[in-house]
Amino acid sequence: MLKPKSMTRAVIVGHKEVMDETVDTLHDINIFHIEEYNEEDSTFKIGKPFENAGEVSKKLVQLRSISSFLGIKPKEVPKQDTNVLWAELDEKLARLESELDEKTEKKNSYETRLKELDSLQKELEPFVSIPIDLKNYRGYESLSVFAGTVKGDISSEISGITNDYELEFDPNTHTIALFVRKDKEEIVAEMLADYEFREIRVPNMEGTPSEIIADIESERNTINEKITSLEMSISDIKERYSDFILASDEILSIESQKSEAPLRIATSEHTFVIDGWVPSDEYNRMTRTLESSTNGRVFVSKQEVTEEEEEEVPVEYNNAGIIKPFETIMDLYARPKYKEIDPTALIFISFPLFYGMILGDIGYALILLGLAFGVKKLFNSDAIKPLMNILIYCQVSTLIFGILYGEFLGFPLASLHGAHGIEPGLIAGFETINLFQSPIGGEMITYPIHRTHLVMTLIVLTALIGVAHINLGYILGFINEKKKHGFNAAMLEKGSWIVVEIGIVLAVLGYVGYLPIAVGAAIFVIGFIMLTKGEGIKGPIELPGLLSNSLSYTRLIAVGLSSIYIASTVNLIAFEMIWPQGGIAAVFAILVFIFGHALNTVLSIIAPGLHALRLQYVEFFTKFYEGGGKEYSPFGYIRKYTEE
Repeated sequence: MLKPKSMTRAVIVGHKEVMDETVDTLHDINIFHIEEYNEEDSTFKIGKPFENAGEVSKKLVQLRSISSFLGIKPKEVPKQDTNVLWAELDEKLARLESELDEKTEKKNSYETRLKELDSLQKELEPFVSIPIDLKNYRGYESLSVFAGTVKGDISSEISGITNDYELEFDPNTHTIALFVRKDKEEIVAEMLADYEFREIRVPNMEGTPSEIIADIESERNTINEKITSLEMSISDIKERYSDFILASDEILSIESQKSEAPLRIATSEHTFVIDGWVPSDEYNRMTRTLESSTNGRVFVSKQEVTEEEEEEVPVEYNNAGIIKPFETIMDLYARPKYKEIDPTALIFISFPLFYGMILGDIGYALILLGLAFGVKKLFNSDAIKPLMNILIYCQVSTLIFGILYGEFLGFPLASLHGAHGIEPGLIAGFETINLFQSPIGGEMITYPIHRTHLVMTLIVLTALIGVAHINLGYILGFINEKKKHGFNAAMLEKGSWIVVEIGIVLAVLGYVGYLPIAVGAAIFVIGFIMLTKGEGIKGPIELPGLLSNSLSYTRLIAVGLSSIYIASTVNLIAFEMIWPQGGIAAVFAILVFIFGHALNTVLSIIAPGLHALRLQYVEFFTKFYEGGGKEYSPFGYIRKYTEE
């Protein structure tokens, strides 16, 4: 569990006549990680795709284009028989494309017409208040027509130039339609220029603008109805064909993977060689299956792995199902190397523990549990499910600490007898029990634990948790280093830190009179020399980081207190400042309570998660973890929609 799956390097050699069967078998069992061949010598060449590769790729592109257009999403459907699918694929795909093409062509033509109508209406709108038939704006030999907009009323100006004119003016849009004799065109144009005349093109149509716009509205409504009908038809096509599209995409994807597999394989004129990795416990099954499918015409051999080649071993996690969601957190940082300790199981314990210690509120735990279960049910996504499972684990921890702290949405559940009188709790008759005196600051340890009354004790406790967590990292680092470079290197590079810490602790005990201070100082010096020898000058430079790393864990109490104070402030504003006023104020108090705690709920996901994650990545991992392993990616496909 603390190390990845054991891997075996295997080489598969066979005659080209059985390469098809070999690829099919490897794909079906889905356990062999193929190492891509790079033409290093002239003996072997990269293979060529199988003959059907081009046709399969074309159909897959065609199908995915349709799927994208229809917005097909993954969903739970009954599995379909691959033989039936292959038999129907060409005919169904052609019929689906034909139906869609017909609908989309009509829809596109209607949408194009709508754009034309919109453009035409924009051209007509300036003239809508001018009751002149559009055909009357053109076709004159002795008249000039000015149609456009002006700044101001030109009636008096035009009267001063000529009495032979016709003018229509819209005072709202300042649009004019002016008809004058040809011999007055130039002088009228000069006058209009003074009024910043801007010509507007008159559409080449017949009828008044208001009548034409009414006809446009009528046509637009008709077209929109037809588009709605077409969209319903397209939606019906999506409903009828979605299962077929999902299943066909799967079988075509599988066939595409198989047909392009030779591009990763070394081939000669008559043979092929496939190099890769298989989990050690699956090696015999793979060998038996290949021999059976090819009638013994392929040869599988194990290969020795050198120390240099261990860097290339693909890494597959080896965790129990309950721990698997936390592999997502590991992948966010880096997958472990093959010979490195896999800390996923440790994250499974420490991450929810730190999260719950920070938040520790029954109310928020119940809200976020409901949210996590709801999202899991609503979104059937392999990417979302692990995150929601992690959130569920964290909320279980939060619920436990919420019971320990006795908190519900910022309210204390138990009453507390303090220096300033009795602080009432949410549960009548539930009183805080005094357990024993804390050696730090004279604080009283109680149940429930009131975090705001035990600040100093909890600060020291969280710092000690940090020391334990960091030293666990050094122990794991010691194990990793011992595997790589032996005991001496591990002792100097990782063990030296623990020796230094022991020296510091003994020196402190000596300072308070329990031991001779020289003992602690001597051990510290020994650890310091070991550290310098193991890590060079970098070790002593990073020595002050021990204190800062340990103090960093005090965020477990600090961030938790901030959440309490936010919740308490919301409760104070809602029920002590607003609620007593009654009436509308009571409704406002409820809104403040809901929105205030909704905001704090969002913060309750982000803040504890980020800080708990930081303690793993920065304070813990840096003590032992390198990462950078290559992901195990077996050649194959996990079927969701089809079965053979």
